[in-house]
Amino acid sequence: MDFQWSGLLALLLLLPVLVVVYIWSLRRRRRSGIRYSSLTLVRDAMPGSSRLRRHLPFVLFVAALGALVVAMARPVVVLSVPTNQTTIILTIDVSGSMCSSDIPPSRLEAAETAAASFINNQSSTTRIGIVAFSGFAEVVQAPTNDRTALLDALHSLTTGRRTAIGDGILASIDAISEIDPGVAKSQTDSSPGTPPVAVPKGDYAPDIIVLLTDGASNTGTAPLDAAGQAADRGVRIYTIGFGTANGGSFSPTCAPQFVGREPGGGFGQGGGFGQGGGFGQGGGIGQGGGIGQGGGIGQGGGGGNFPRGIDEATLKQIANLTGGTYHPAETASQLDNVFQNLPTNLITKHEATEVSVAFVGLGALIAALAILLGRAWRPLP
Repeated sequence: MDFQWSGLLALLLLLPVLVVVYIWSLRRRRRSGIRYSSLTLVRDAMPGSSRLRRHLPFVLFVAALGALVVAMARPVVVLSVPTNQTTIILTIDVSGSMCSSDIPPSRLEAAETAAASFINNQSSTTRIGIVAFSGFAEVVQAPTNDRTALLDALHSLTTGRRTAIGDGILASIDAISEIDPGVAKSQTDSSPGTPPVAVPKGDYAPDIIVLLTDGASNTGTAPLDAAGQAADRGVRIYTIGFGTANGGSFSPTCAPQFVGREPGGGFGQGGGFGQGGGFGQGGGIGQGGGIGQGGGIGQGGGGGNFPRGIDEATLKQIANLTGGTYHPAETASQLDNVFQNLPTNLITKHEATEVSVAFVGLGALIAALAILLGRAWRPLP
């Protein structure tokens, strides 16, 4: 509890003075002397609760004054209150390994299906945004209540090279800052290697990031540096590690053409994943009608393999640092359960609320009780 006018709490020092004056007055009060033949008769005649009745009204009166002094200091407490201005950013890895078919039809398509179900189950007042990241990060859909726009953006995702988890977090922070003025934009010039400090429990913004990846960061901003910025802003990050241990081959239904940032217009040199503009060498889709020489993704006719290379230690650190949790998922059903169990049904924000009225009411109640007991226990003339 904090106080806006804490200096007024010095008035509480007057309460012990009142107690001293009360005791002093009792000792100086002159009592009429009556002689009795035996003190036992006096004890038998006096009620056992006479001392309590005599002093309790004064004790209650002092307590009432104390409550009123605290009210004058304007106490403030931080309370968790529900918010209708929730923003959720789905930050999805679209690196090439998301085309693995170990989770059919592919990791990316399974993630899209689970995310679509998650979007449809959210309240109409919840704003959702979508950020995709591979070698760079981009806001695919700004936070919105338009479920149709979200689903269209979700199903338009395609894959690219590399994995920039940190950049995905920073892009998500920026997407939230466009909606929530209480969240500052990310800093791209922060000192590298500075150990981030976890946000104090309870000081959270009403916004969260749900980050899904099947790998480890290998380019861009360090993930923990980006997580530190989220923690500074009170933005919680829930991380999901997606994929099986052995991985799988390339899924033909997955579109590896998230175009834009590598030389030649695509993520690979010449516009594709491989050199020369195609997936295999020589500039075409592959010799002999396959993807690569001999019909595989690469050379030698194999189907390629995307083992599960998730950096779980970093994902756990990101979640712990920001107040979120880490969830592994190796099947589509597990991923769906993770999405459905995210704590988004009732997201609260913490507000400083003045509670002076409560102390005024408490003081008035105690004072009224003191007056009633004083009158009820007054000795009869």
